[in-house]
Amino acid sequence: SLMGREDRMVITKTEAVNKSKYAVSIDGEFAFVLYKGELHKYGIAQDRELPPHVYEEIMENVLPKRAKLRCMNLLKSREYTRQQMEEKLRQGKYPPPVIEEAIAYVESFGYINDEAYARRYVETYMETKSRRRMEDDLRRKGVDRSCIEEAFCTVQEADGLQNEEAMIKELLRKKHFDAKQADLKEKRRIQAFLYRKGFSPDKIRKAMNCDDLEEGDSWE
Repeated sequence: SLMGREDRMVITKTEAVNKSKYAVSIDGEFAFVLYKGELHKYGIAQDRELPPHVYEEIMENVLPKRAKLRCMNLLKSREYTRQQMEEKLRQGKYPPPVIEEAIAYVESFGYINDEAYARRYVETYMETKSRRRMEDDLRRKGVDRSCIEEAFCTVQEADGLQNEEAMIKELLRKKHFDAKQADLKEKRRIQAFLYRKGFSPDKIRKAMNCDDLEEGDSWE
């Protein structure tokens, strides 16, 4: 609410963002983006004063409604984590309190749920990605460690432990790798490839069945 803004608010700039939208600055600072028609509707123009009730109407009704709708439209095509949706709304130049309100709204319906997102992600990629790769991917999407941990526990309870060695063996088969024929250089190249995929060194050595590969061998 506007309780704290007793001072006069002067519109210092209105600047076209695209054909239909304008960025409005109040007292020299960016405030929000409105459609061209709304500038006329609310009497917003450079060097004019902005009445508190109009500011309140925009910040508490117009923009939250629009941001919620934006979230719902985005969620029609795919799932988002909280951080990904925040980023989308920031790109749309919504003010932080409006972003917070819109995300709380879609979260309240379960449309954004990082725990469920992480669980579905792990279920989907269990057979094709190593645990480390999945953890990295989820962290990059803004999912916190506890959600990720929870997802692995839940999925593993349901499906049994991920069999990394079997996954490595399958990759070795696709690469036509033969431990008996390969020289050390070839073994190290394959070892580095598997490490980059996110598999742990001990699992790699075990699956490759290569006694001449030591812990300290180069991964790069």
